[in-house]
Order: sequence, then structure tokens, then C-alpha cells
Amino acid sequence: MRIAVLSDIHGNLLALQAVLSDMARRGVDQVINCGDILSGPLWPRETGDELMALGWPTIAGNHERQLLACARRPGGASDQFAFEQTSAAQRAWLAALPATLEPTPGVFVCHGQPGDDREYLLETVEPAGSRPATGAEVLKRLDDTAGAGASLLLCGHSHLPRVVQVGGTLCVNPGSVGLPAYDDDHIAFHVHQTGSPHARYAVCERVDTGAGPGWTVAQIAVAYDWHAASAQAARNGAHDWARWLATGRA
Repeated sequence: MRIAVLSDIHGNLLALQAVLSDMARRGVDQVINCGDILSGPLWPRETGDELMALGWPTIAGNHERQLLACARRPGGASDQFAFEQTSAAQRAWLAALPATLEPTPGVFVCHGQPGDDREYLLETVEPAGSRPATGAEVLKRLDDTAGAGASLLLCGHSHLPRVVQVGGTLCVNPGSVGLPAYDDDHIAFHVHQTGSPHARYAVCERVDTGAGPGWTVAQIAVAYDWHAASAQAARNGAHDWARWLATGRA
């Protein structure tokens, strides 16, 4: 089984289309979307149309909640822009997405931590910034959750491609399809950046290791017209996004 894993598309239609083309030539059996789908100053409505037609197994991330909350009060710039650009049908689709998913036995999907889509699973934020989480920290975050017994756990949220083995669980973050860098002040100010503007995703393949089943993971960086994405962000007044999209650095 070959599973393509996407996360954090953030309305970047051009990056998504490049990933779709790359997946088509590699051949995959299933595609899973780990959330944070439309929010951002890019193409939320068009991206929503594309993804709804594809019908992949998809979970909600924190930005789905935040976008929908704009119906009650104005939200952050990225969520508010996407809320105003999307249709009622698209928002209903977002509202119906589950927070976690088990698309096949032994595979568990969450956005951040299994019990909290706002917190990173594989990174820890401290006053000095963000660092990779220790194995003990990851195990504690998985303890007593549905993800604890999975052989493969798929997550997103941090936009950082990572593969971490903790106990019998392989944790895979494919990185972000649509936004390769950002800064945030949740818990403490921190920067996440991949260092290049490529669209990121992963392919996980179940293999027989000789000692039993396991997973091989390919982290993939896809070239696309990030200058056009950067220009779209700038046109919509998001000059920080424009810089992040063009450089992969925050």
C-alpha cells in the first residue's frame, strides 16, 4: 500500500496542482489530507472546489475551526479572507470534517496532537523558540489516545517535514503543501521554515522488512510557480505570506 500524505494546503491552488501532477506519475493507492485546507490569502474557493471533487479522506485542522468561527466574529486575516471567499457549501464541507481519522487499520491521522489540533506533536515550543520534541515528549502526547497503538501516525500543523519513530509507532509529518515558512506567537514566538519554497508532501509505503511489516517514507519537495503564489498573496495584502512563499524562509 502506497499512501500519499498532504497537509497544510492553505488555499495554495498552484502548489496543490503541482503535487497532484507529481502524485500521478509516482502512483499511489490512497491520498490522505491532514487539515488546514483553505485559510490563507491565496485561492480558497478554487482550492475548495478541487478538493471537494477529489473526495479524499480528510480531517479538520485548527484553521478549519478558526475559519468557521468567523461566522460569529471577525477572525485572523488568513481565516477571515478564506471565510469571505468560500461558499456556504464549502463551509458546510469543512464543518463536517472529523478531527481524527483511521482510514485503514493501523493508520491514524490527526492534525496536531491527537487531542489538540493547536499543539504540535513533533515539536516543542519554549521561551527560546521551537525545537524537535524528544521521543519521551511524543510518547506522552500519544499516551491514552487512539493514536498510541498505530503503526503509522500521520500529522501536520508545524509545516516541517519529519519522520520520527517512537516505540512501535512511526510518526510522519509531510510538511506543508502550501506554505513553507511562517512565524507564530502561540506559547512563545517561534519560526518554522523549510528553507526552500517547494510544495511538500510524503509517500508512505507498507513494506516487508524481513523482520515483519514496516513503512518506508519518501519526503517529496515539488517545484511549482511559487512566484505566482507570492504575487497573489501580495495582491491580497499579505506581504509576510508573499515573502514566505517566495523564499521558504521566515
